[in-house]
Amino acid sequence: MRSDISNCIIIIQARSDSSRLPGKVLSDIEGRPLLWHVINRVKKMEHGHVIVATTTRKMDDVIVEIANKAGVKCFRGKTNDVLDRFFKAALKFKANVIVRITADCPLIDPRESDKVVSKFLSGDYDYVSNDSKTYPNGLDTECFSFDALKKARKEAKLRSEREHVTSHIWENPDKFKIGIVHNDSKKRLNHLKWSVDHQNDLDFVRQVYSRLYTKQKIFMMKDVLDLLKKEPKLAKINAKHERNEGYFISLKND
Repeated sequence: MRSDISNCIIIIQARSDSSRLPGKVLSDIEGRPLLWHVINRVKKMEHGHVIVATTTRKMDDVIVEIANKAGVKCFRGKTNDVLDRFFKAALKFKANVIVRITADCPLIDPRESDKVVSKFLSGDYDYVSNDSKTYPNGLDTECFSFDALKKARKEAKLRSEREHVTSHIWENPDKFKIGIVHNDSKKRLNHLKWSVDHQNDLDFVRQVYSRLYTKQKIFMMKDVLDLLKKEPKLAKINAKHERNEGYFISLKND
């Protein structure tokens, strides 16, 4: 069991452009940028302190502004080599445990994310995630050691591995000890898409926020699931898109 979590950081990776939905992290949801909501939700996690990792491009100055207004620090690194960006951010903040969350997940549930970190800390793992069939796409959380990140940065050669940070780790279970977290019910929920990659994903999220969002308290995964039981038509707004489309596009490019 790991005891030292004093140097645990939660890195939210963000950039202002996107090939499928340009400017998505800047999109307005209930009067705030999408990225602000992600930061605000992730700040509710019990473990670690939040860092936003973006690029050095001028267009991403706005990412830094949003991070500053949300009260978190920012690190700027390479545009496409996100693996290197994470490594250097971890170095700067002297992290020995890193949590990865992407900025296109405005329904991220801090309680479910904490379960990933807790499992990582409870065992001798190199990497733990909740990328299982029991979670909707959009609650994705990964936790890994600095040593695993360092090894991946040294060994990863494909562009997809550099862009998607942890793919070299979970594609090589013979080299890394990997753990998976499932939701408490073990019920399959992977048909639900809660990340924002397309306009209809954003439309779906805005509908959810219009019903559940308050400034006093954040809503959780259970609240969204209960809403979808009451209004199943909401899930049809973006039902046609597949999970992890961006990664499969990168593989095709490789």
